[in-house]
Amino acid sequence: MKRALITLVSVIVGVGIVVGVGYVAFTASEEPAVIVAKPNGTMQTPKGELPHAVLDLSVYPNSSKDVPAPKTANAIQANWLSGQPFYGPSTSIQVPANSVVTINFTQYDSGGTIYNDFFARVHGSMDGTISWNGKSVKSIPQDQMAHTFTVHQYPESSQPYFFLSVPLPQNPPDAKTNKAGFAEQPQQISVTFITGEAGTYIWNCEFPCGDLYQEFGGPMQTRGWMAGTFEVV
Repeated sequence: MKRALITLVSVIVGVGIVVGVGYVAFTASEEPAVIVAKPNGTMQTPKGELPHAVLDLSVYPNSSKDVPAPKTANAIQANWLSGQPFYGPSTSIQVPANSVVTINFTQYDSGGTIYNDFFARVHGSMDGTISWNGKSVKSIPQDQMAHTFTVHQYPESSQPYFFLSVPLPQNPPDAKTNKAGFAEQPQQISVTFITGEAGTYIWNCEFPCGDLYQEFGGPMQTRGWMAGTFEVV
């Protein structure tokens, strides 16, 4: 009788753990609110005159009183991601199809050296460059990287091919920061690219700025923080 009771309790506890983990995984996968690129007239491009849209994103080293952390599923996830970097105001992005789009990044974080210099180079922009503090560049020095904004296909995708990778430079180690740890004079980066037909893609940061798994865990695998969806509509 005692053995049977212990077995029953063990099964109940095991089921509870499985259900709990499943719930955490489910709630953690919920998408943040969508931010939509705003129409901004038209622009001349290599493909002729196209509708133009603009979107603003910021990269923060951590949350603060003025910049709260992204919404988390539960206290466990909130504790796990505490003090980690994130994109704002959201990681769920929507841009128009068959248009030219400009994304302006304000980058407040520090950085270091990226493992793969492929991601220190610009890929997928309209002219192969980005604007970095007003200067047109094709790459960022490999040892001055902070993050990337890299949009790519789902595996075995049947939708139109789309790839965009924007290197975001670090703020210098001696940069002045405010009480929240944000650079007082953040890096300003802009990229302009052309979209094709409608499709749903994913994006993430390719700089190892998280924890676990060679620093590719934590915020880097969490939508709402350093990864999200990219919809062309």
